[in-house]
Amino acid sequence: MKLSIIIPAYNEEDRIIHTLDASLEFLNQQNFESEIIVVSDGGTDHTRSVVEGFDSGSRVDLRVIEYHPNRGKGYAVRTGMLAGSGEMLLFMDADYAVPIEEITKAFKLIESGFDVAMGSRAIAGATVLDHQNCYRELSAKLYNLIQMAYLGIFYKDTQCGFKIFTKTAAQRLFSRQKLSSVIFDPEILWLAKKAGYRVAEFPVSWCHVGNSRIQYDSLKKSLFVFQELFRIRKLHSGKFL
Repeated sequence: MKLSIIIPAYNEEDRIIHTLDASLEFLNQQNFESEIIVVSDGGTDHTRSVVEGFDSGSRVDLRVIEYHPNRGKGYAVRTGMLAGSGEMLLFMDADYAVPIEEITKAFKLIESGFDVAMGSRAIAGATVLDHQNCYRELSAKLYNLIQMAYLGIFYKDTQCGFKIFTKTAAQRLFSRQKLSSVIFDPEILWLAKKAGYRVAEFPVSWCHVGNSRIQYDSLKKSLFVFQELFRIRKLHSGKFL
């Protein structure tokens, strides 16, 4: 199997339909075998039954992993990445903010020798069709500057939910992941740096989708993001084995 796609989902019974429709249409036109693993992260809606009701076609294996209680996006992605069997493993968001066709750029980077390829909304060639509100965009820029200074990972957009890994890199990195929250992305990239993996950013077309399941609508939630960020180096202070 060439490709595993991991989709973390928390109460996504509505948005997952379009995401699966578009992804399955694309994958069934390719000349390789693939799988989609939807990880239902302790949801209370019908995400699982909606996914199980899909006809995935002849080239794609579609399955859902569900557990309770809700554990966080990082936990969901880790669960799916360690369960995938593809030569390459991609995780993408359930809201389909990045269209599946962008994966062809990632394939070229992985095939040229990179271990990780990450979609970016902030480099030349990227297209943002609908922006987030100004407060959230400014907060993201501030967070990224602090992240760069603290972790020494100099990427312009670590939070875009469209990243692909070789099987070897995925197994080594996600098996060492300790954060279950949304701040797992910089943790994985910090581990990739420690492991000496080659990481590339590539521009994507991205569209903000409203009604996000991850809200930063209070000072407490915003502070939690930085608390998680500042745990990363402490959690991985030893040598990468």
